[in-house]
Amino acid sequence: MTHSIGIIGSGNISGAYLKIAQELGLFRVAAITDLDLGRAQAQASAHGSRAVELGELLADPEIVAVVNLTPPGAHAATSLAILNAGKHVYSEKPLAVTRADGQAILTAARARGLRVGCAPDTVLGAGLQTARELLDAGRIGRPVAATAFMLGAGPEGWHPDPGFFYQPGAGPLFDMGPYYLTALVNLLGSVGSVGGSAVSAHAERVIGSGARQGQRVPVRTPTHVTAQLTFAASEASEDAGGPVATFIASFDVQASELPRTEIYGTEGTLSLPDPNTFGGPLRIRRTGERDWETIELTRPFQDNARGIGLADLLAAVDHSTPTAPVVSWRITCWT
Repeated sequence: MTHSIGIIGSGNISGAYLKIAQELGLFRVAAITDLDLGRAQAQASAHGSRAVELGELLADPEIVAVVNLTPPGAHAATSLAILNAGKHVYSEKPLAVTRADGQAILTAARARGLRVGCAPDTVLGAGLQTARELLDAGRIGRPVAATAFMLGAGPEGWHPDPGFFYQPGAGPLFDMGPYYLTALVNLLGSVGSVGGSAVSAHAERVIGSGARQGQRVPVRTPTHVTAQLTFAASEASEDAGGPVATFIASFDVQASELPRTEIYGTEGTLSLPDPNTFGGPLRIRRTGERDWETIELTRPFQDNARGIGLADLLAAVDHSTPTAPVVSWRITCWT
């Protein structure tokens, strides 16, 4: 069944959803809206959709699900409005800025018998799904530990309007951290405990490109976060305890040679691809081996396929299951 969906927000990421809708053919974008309706019209015209006011989109009986692409601070209110309109919601990350708001969204969905999905869906891509296969097959033995590093100097050097990156609900942890944390949870299981600390290197950032080049934006959220994660033990490793992971997310690092993500097992190491992508490279080095082996990816979606998480949610709706695999994905993002 090809479902009709709506999109709220027509920023850069909306193009990816409009593109994958045409490529997959599993859903169609019936309407798109934005506070700037002219911007929504430009996206709609380029992708064969239509631009409408928010109220019209939410009232459209043809639309069964709505993608929430608003700024992070508006995610909770927008998702609740979508649910109140009787439609399933798929949100860009983060689900909400606070835990309480996130819980309110899930509670509202359960009360109405609706589904909630949240990006990132890169864990459904070829790279991380193949990594999942390797772990399940015991290729590196029992996972013991992991490291994950998202290190950069911040988006103001290339983004023409980066102010929202430095507000509560963004920063490196909320903006980029979900890719790394979702990958770790998908591969290692649920997190039992978390500890960490955070700092900010600068009180302001200077915009480096576009019409506002040279202007300063205030920093109102931590820009360097370090965390220690302890994962819940599986039945097979209950005596040894669950894996531990070190995660650092930063907009304060000018240069680094650290890997993106690595998982260390009793019989080898798995080097993961950038979790902000769908493909590789994926490498493994087992105990006693002198060289890394590049693993051929066995799953579909190696290229940018943002929106396959929405397709997975809609398939779950069709099959009335918590998740209904379009290919045979293993993920637990939906309620």
